[in-house]
Amino acid sequence: MPKPVCALLDDYQGVALTMADWSAVEREAELRVFREPFANEDALVAATADCEFVVAMRERTPFPASTFARLPRLRLLVTTGMRNAAIDMEAARTRGVTVCGTASLPHPPAEITWTLLLGLARHLVVESTAFRASGPWQSTVGTDLQGRQLGLLGLGKIGSRVAAVGLAFGMEVVAWSHNLTQERADAVGVRLAPSKAALLETSDFVSIHLVLSGRTWGLLGREDLRRMKPAAYLINTSRGPIVEEDALIEALTQGWIAGAGLDVFDVEPPRHDSPFRRLPTVLATPHLGYVTEASYRVYYGEAAEDVAAFLKGSPVRVVNQ
Repeated sequence: MPKPVCALLDDYQGVALTMADWSAVEREAELRVFREPFANEDALVAATADCEFVVAMRERTPFPASTFARLPRLRLLVTTGMRNAAIDMEAARTRGVTVCGTASLPHPPAEITWTLLLGLARHLVVESTAFRASGPWQSTVGTDLQGRQLGLLGLGKIGSRVAAVGLAFGMEVVAWSHNLTQERADAVGVRLAPSKAALLETSDFVSIHLVLSGRTWGLLGREDLRRMKPAAYLINTSRGPIVEEDALIEALTQGWIAGAGLDVFDVEPPRHDSPFRRLPTVLATPHLGYVTEASYRVYYGEAAEDVAAFLKGSPVRVVNQ
């Protein structure tokens, strides 16, 4: 009797099998690794129609209700992390598909935030491009961090780590979110902004660290970006739709703000003709916030545990009960 099939999706770097011990799974199931993203739902369904177990890396491949309807053999979907906005949890429940998750590490996205922020402050796009092209030797003047205001939208596990680094740089750190309390701000050692508008109007750097939800979708629109200082920078390592994309492109094109550091986008990857790919005031990375060795070892290690536990009839870390 053939073994059931477990698909590992979107293994872009080809490391899924080396980042975890899959032996317990391989004794009971066949592993099938996919390195390239699927062009559309038809391609996903064609590749995984015979799979009973699927491991999805973050939100690289969406699982809407229509996909669940077309994968009747699917019994277990594992997402790396305990939240995944690309999975229709209600559809999974309706179809009898168990969805399990894994832990997430807060330090990798905090680190990529500072990678982008520092790169913007020191104009690394312009200076590095000029260096490689044997262009002008020094053409910009960097922005100091000490004494400047860092505004954080969100002060959870990631935002608080970003705050700690800002304080170490001698920055004035302020924070705001819908549910942020004075007690939480005091515990982190930052100032609670009286409103989102006040934070945007006074900050030299604004960094987003919020979960994408109905309340945060489109949180920063055209009028919000107009409130920011012309010399201010926006950093988004959270989720693309938290900022209205067209408004951000307008802000960068018209010079309402000095620049943006972006690790996330509405559609990933952005289309080839996206303005984000050519605007000189944008420092962008391809959603690398979680792409570190430590993160991958947690993600794939616990994903392997999830599949093995399900095979034994005792699933762990279930997120759609």
